Amino acid sequence: MANGKVPNTCSTSSLKPGAHLMREWNGRTYQVEVVTEGFVMDGLTYKSLSAIAKRITGAHWSGPRFFGLAQ
Repeated sequence: MANGKVPNTCSTSSLKPGAHLMREWNGRTYQVEVVTEGFVMDGLTYKSLSAIAKRITGAHWSGPRFFGLAQ
């Protein structure tokens, strides 16, 4: 954190189990919980945020970018 500025990016490896991510897409709000095994959405466990982003949108996305963790 140089010059007191907050970094623009956050890696998924810095996310701790129990953290929650939210994203609105096409009028629906999606909530993802970080767990030791990966990420849980709608009761299903995914190994990556990119897999969840693809499930939501139907297209390939960078998961961290989709959830606002990277620019």
